[in-house]
Amino acid sequence: MLNFTYQNPTKILFGKGQIANIGAEIPAGARVLLTYGGGSIHRNGVYEQTVKALAGHTVFEFGGIEPNPEYKTLMQAVELGRREKVDLLLAAGGGSVLDGTKFIGAAIPFEGAPWDILTKRSPVKTAVPLASILTLPATGSESNSFAVISRAETSQKLAFSSLFGYPVFSVLDPEVTFSLPPRQVSNGVVDAFVHTVEQYLTFPVGAHLQDRFAESILQTLIEVGPQTLAKPADYELRASFVWAATMALNGLIGQGVPQDWSTHMIGHELTALYGIDHARTLASVLPHLLRVHAENKGEKLLQFADRVWGIREGAPEQRIEAGIKATEKFFESLGVPTRLTAYEQVKADTPATVAHRLTASGMTRLGERQAVTPESVEKILELSLA
Repeated sequence: MLNFTYQNPTKILFGKGQIANIGAEIPAGARVLLTYGGGSIHRNGVYEQTVKALAGHTVFEFGGIEPNPEYKTLMQAVELGRREKVDLLLAAGGGSVLDGTKFIGAAIPFEGAPWDILTKRSPVKTAVPLASILTLPATGSESNSFAVISRAETSQKLAFSSLFGYPVFSVLDPEVTFSLPPRQVSNGVVDAFVHTVEQYLTFPVGAHLQDRFAESILQTLIEVGPQTLAKPADYELRASFVWAATMALNGLIGQGVPQDWSTHMIGHELTALYGIDHARTLASVLPHLLRVHAENKGEKLLQFADRVWGIREGAPEQRIEAGIKATEKFFESLGVPTRLTAYEQVKADTPATVAHRLTASGMTRLGERQAVTPESVEKILELSLA
């Protein structure tokens, strides 16, 4: 097992009716900026519950944060936060709202152009604290330090991480997710699955407990994912899904193990180019990346096939391929395609275009072994377009 230092400062308020308790978590007299997306919080009751819980605080609002949060939009919120001298940001929404709000918090006190946080990796030395009310389980943003921001004018989608990105507290009430459209639920299941795989399907380092944690998350998603799609108002099923998505990317299973994340880097480029849902880009990349890099990942792919899918017969290469096919079948069962041919906007020259864009960004050696090169990116995407 590799050396590691682990700290997760986010306080989780999990369960029914927990929004009502946020007032006790916010300092008296705090000036709060409530951020949200396209207005679903008005339809699912989150807005009403939140405003009631914030009674006695000075509250400002900023709505309209898009899926794949847009830099130009977020900078409007930065201006509002600076003008009103807010003390706390409260993000009510899914991963895009939370990610966007993490950037807002970092940008408000930032000296210089905030875009440098993403392009130049300029250090975030301080930030406005944030909290969250999760309405869409998928990204784990409610309990991690990461955020991904888009900029349409440059066709970029870039990530940053900061210790200031951890929410002070996060509310996870499964009931507020009951009204989510099936597409968003299936995307969330796939997103959480791939988050787990990025930290698990690398190479063995004797991290037995982390492996078992990761495998239990994958098995939970396989079990409850289709069920919670079929029964969206079943509290126990949805609660298991919500918690699995959080645990997939709160840092715990990634401690002391090598990590990949090349599927995400490739997927970000596809979203930036074509606007494809983030989770759907992951599903279109992952199986083919595993095939191209099966030799590098062989030991863990065999373990994955055995422990997650129960595949124990056949030659090693047969078991590996069977495990990859089982993963594809699972994604497809959720209504999520596993090939880029499902998207009419994807062009034939996409493999070369994505490889070139990654090269221009300096991402020429991705993955846990730095083996995902521009050449292998082209192979991966050619398989996805076959």
